[in-house]
Amino acid sequence: MELQGKRIVLGVTGGIAAYKAAELVRLFVKQGAEVQVAMTEAATRFVTPVTFQALSGKPVFTDQWDARMANNMAHIDLSRSADCILVAPATADFMARVAQGLADDLLTTLVLARDCPLLVAPAMNRQMWENPATRRNAAQLQADGVALLGPACGEQACGETGAGRMLEPEEILEELIAFLTPKRLAGKRVLMTAGPTFEAIDPVRGITNLSSGKMGYAVARAARQAGAEVTLISGPVSLPAPQGVARVDVRSALDMHQAVMTRVGQADIFIAVAAVADYRVANPAEQKLKKDEGGPPAIELVENPDILAEVASLPAGPFCVGFAAESRNLEQYAQAKRRKKNIPLIAGNLIQEGFGGEDNRLVLFDDNGVHPLAPAPKPVLARQLIKHIAAITTGKN
Repeated sequence: MELQGKRIVLGVTGGIAAYKAAELVRLFVKQGAEVQVAMTEAATRFVTPVTFQALSGKPVFTDQWDARMANNMAHIDLSRSADCILVAPATADFMARVAQGLADDLLTTLVLARDCPLLVAPAMNRQMWENPATRRNAAQLQADGVALLGPACGEQACGETGAGRMLEPEEILEELIAFLTPKRLAGKRVLMTAGPTFEAIDPVRGITNLSSGKMGYAVARAARQAGAEVTLISGPVSLPAPQGVARVDVRSALDMHQAVMTRVGQADIFIAVAAVADYRVANPAEQKLKKDEGGPPAIELVENPDILAEVASLPAGPFCVGFAAESRNLEQYAQAKRRKKNIPLIAGNLIQEGFGGEDNRLVLFDDNGVHPLAPAPKPVLARQLIKHIAAITTGKN
């Protein structure tokens, strides 16, 4: 649960997107957060406080004079132990009032009196969002250190299409997790590979492997959450790109090699998670091979470039991290691979413990020894790996 122990104050203002805030509460609670909802009077016209109370398990606050607070100071007490205040949806009116420092209801007073970070997810008609006054207010909020999540483009409740639509709850969840994650790799540029490669035999057949890409995608997500600028070069997988990660799709090992080498000059860290085919077909057929045309085809294999070794050999190249997926003798083979490629860190795992699945077990090998990680879901292991990389490269624990 990626928000375990976090306390979030969710502010809901009066817009049609208020119905999505109910799903936000559900997602936050599912991720282990404690959620306290505060609503404007207008918001209660769209979704009742009872809905949010049922989902959060906490009474909802709507009035700055609420007598349930012993000192009648909900605007002070609600934010004092919070990790952040998130307002979703945030209407144009709410943004304007906060930008001007107004405090004429519970939510604006709470925001003005806060001592924790503020995030807002704008939601309004496209013309309202594009209005110069709203853009000035948005710029002022950002200048004041407020994080703006969105808005997105798309169909709106009014029937129009354009910018102003609130991000979907899952997108806001991702942004909030990233916001609350320590920025151990802030300012770093990370280049990654993930997934399998596919080496064509003919137009419809090829040599590949069972890599799902899940571990690599989890590492890319964790690196982005840690503040890095991440470029992910991906073989063919059935996964969406992690939010905020630049994805480059490739097919073969040669494609991946070219994509890496044209970008590695700008990278501070290179993490090679992809299961790259060691060999490719030297003579792929231009037409589909037919089994009744001369018997089994003669397939000649040639060795593919060793992408990680080539990057590691670059003068003044990036910090390199490799992966070793083995079926036996993990430490022996992983350590040998690390020495052969001359890389400072390699993450090893046994394929029977995680290849293609949701969980895994990693062992990290570096100059300081062997560091086994307990079996866990891949996103958890990815965060632990990124923390280890940051400790080596930036000294941030």
